[in-house]
Amino acid sequence: MRVIGRLCRRCFSRMGNGHLMEIKMEEVITLSLSEVSEATDTSQAHSEVLIGGNSTGITIPGKVLEAAIKIDSRRYLLFVTDDVIFEEMLTILLLDSSQGIVEKLTIGGAYSSGHFEDLRVSPRSASFRFIGDTTWTVKVSPSPTFKLPFSDPRGVSRPMGLRKYIDISAPPAPARADGSR
Repeated sequence: MRVIGRLCRRCFSRMGNGHLMEIKMEEVITLSLSEVSEATDTSQAHSEVLIGGNSTGITIPGKVLEAAIKIDSRRYLLFVTDDVIFEEMLTILLLDSSQGIVEKLTIGGAYSSGHFEDLRVSPRSASFRFIGDTTWTVKVSPSPTFKLPFSDPRGVSRPMGLRKYIDISAPPAPARADGSR
């Protein structure tokens, strides 16, 4: 581990322009949501992101802010649900305070429901539980990385494309005595 000033190198990542950017994920409580539109039969609810109680002008899909993680001076990782009892899905958003939504992915599916719980944040990743016994882990890179199609774990959906900032993994839960997971 190489020390740069007083901070260790493993807390930094190189951006595409060659500059070092500090990545130190930490949960924050200064973000909140203000509902802009209710959910309908065909669309999610939408909310405006507030930082420190101040309007950002950024509207996101979702109603309930389950958690917010500050990644660096301008980026946040938001975990949002819609408060739907029997079909709860988790939306994970990478938000840039000057650009808005940078990336969006969703965990869940029709007729499945989960509860967001057991959030653990380390300097480079965050892990949580949602739907069953699965522990999900997310990492955020400072610049886009190549994304192979169909490389996300089962239950994750995101827009098609060849680049991503959010890397998500979910090792399968251990098998039970009856063979189920």
